[in-house]
Amino acid sequence: MTQMPQVPGAFSPVLPDTIAPDTPPAPTDMWWARLRREAESMLAREPTLAPMVVATILAQHSLEEAMAQRLSTRIGGILPADFLRSVFLEAYQEDAALRRSLRLDLAALIDRDPASEVALDAVLYFKGFHAVQTHRIVHRLWHGDRRDLALHIADRATEMFQVEIHPCVPLGDGLFVDHATGVFIGATAEVGDNVSMLQGVVLGSLEGQEIDGRRHPRIGHGVLIGAGAKILGPVTIGHCTRIGAGSVVTQSVPSNRTVVGVPARIVGHAGCAEPSRSMDQMVFDVGL
Repeated sequence: MTQMPQVPGAFSPVLPDTIAPDTPPAPTDMWWARLRREAESMLAREPTLAPMVVATILAQHSLEEAMAQRLSTRIGGILPADFLRSVFLEAYQEDAALRRSLRLDLAALIDRDPASEVALDAVLYFKGFHAVQTHRIVHRLWHGDRRDLALHIADRATEMFQVEIHPCVPLGDGLFVDHATGVFIGATAEVGDNVSMLQGVVLGSLEGQEIDGRRHPRIGHGVLIGAGAKILGPVTIGHCTRIGAGSVVTQSVPSNRTVVGVPARIVGHAGCAEPSRSMDQMVFDVGL
């Protein structure tokens, strides 16, 4: 994946150096401490959910264990949940980048979704978050010569979460996929850091269009892609650009622009420094 500069203001949570499944969580892991507090509060409010909350959070020892537990039980299928959990945990244990991405994605969700003040909700329920975390592990399997398993898990995740991402697609950190249903990301696409996209987004191809083997879009950092937008072909969407809901984009777009329409056209500047974090989809005369 082409290296892009770090977006100012990106999250940098404190991360543990290692995972120790048989020991209590390190006090520096603020996300795990927060999830346990939220789980205890949920149990006090709704004890009928105790089996799920205990199994997913309170019986685990780290955020990674909790995610592995929840994803394995949701995806399931012909593979035993215990086997999938071991696959997910092995990936987390061996790859510090996966552990970092998990926390950055969770931070992005809490920062950008006004309906998500509780991190526990994302870990337990949010299919966009689950789809992205599953893909990150699938992507690692794909490049670790376990392509058959990667394809199987990706297929199960697509069925469960209604989000289809080809296993070979590299995703940047701090990715927020809101609502998620109907999202498709093709095999040669690339997605930068701190991107936000809503339901129905397609990063697809156009017949006969290819650049250096790339058939799908390259999305820069800080980009906001509105609901139902279609970005097609080997185009490049510049950093911190805003794609209006329902737009169809078939041409490259410079950084810090707003594009809308079918076909999409540039209507002005993005209107803010980092559209993906403001999540403002309103289109107005922003000027050039």
